[in-house]
Amino acid sequence: MDFEPFPDRIVGTARVPQERRPGAPPVPVKIIVAGGFGVGKTTTVGAISEISPLTTEAEMTMESVGVDDPGPASAKTTTTIAMDFGCVTIDQTLKLYLFGTPGQARFAFMWDDLIRGALGALVVVDTNRIDDCYPAVDYFERAGLPFVVGINTFHGQLSYRLDEVRWALAVRDAVPVISFDARFRGSVRDALLVVLDQALDRAIKLKST
Repeated sequence: MDFEPFPDRIVGTARVPQERRPGAPPVPVKIIVAGGFGVGKTTTVGAISEISPLTTEAEMTMESVGVDDPGPASAKTTTTIAMDFGCVTIDQTLKLYLFGTPGQARFAFMWDDLIRGALGALVVVDTNRIDDCYPAVDYFERAGLPFVVGINTFHGQLSYRLDEVRWALAVRDAVPVISFDARFRGSVRDALLVVLDQALDRAIKLKST
């Protein structure tokens, strides 16, 4: 399936294709949901997907002790070993296909394949484990893929101000830093619309050059 830039119009906060043939299928848009281990990527995809999400969760075993650290307050017992996949229809013109990356460093080699054809990414951040968030931010900076930093407000609480997180992660001013709750569909939807807006801004700039 090919994912390509397209013309725009405004729907909510996001621009989507303006002219579509009657009865034409929605334009497919590939979005990446990335971040460190245990930040809420699988939860994010599952909360918004209109299909039963495809996951590659495996039980964490004793072999992962000292390698995969979900944090002292986490009840996490499984981990994504390949990817998560889900989709959501924005309206009759646009459908998002969501690909969640594995969080562990030893699976980082898979990211290059997963981002192929993607228009943008949501980098999920856990402010209780800010050091684990640097690799994902750096990766998308180097890859040149438009992305948004989404702070997952576990238990509905934001531990730090957005500008403090931007400073801590050295995120450029042009990159949105937002908060969202990965457990709730509406909150995930709003975060993805910001990603879509960034991606389409980039596509329009490339088309005009």
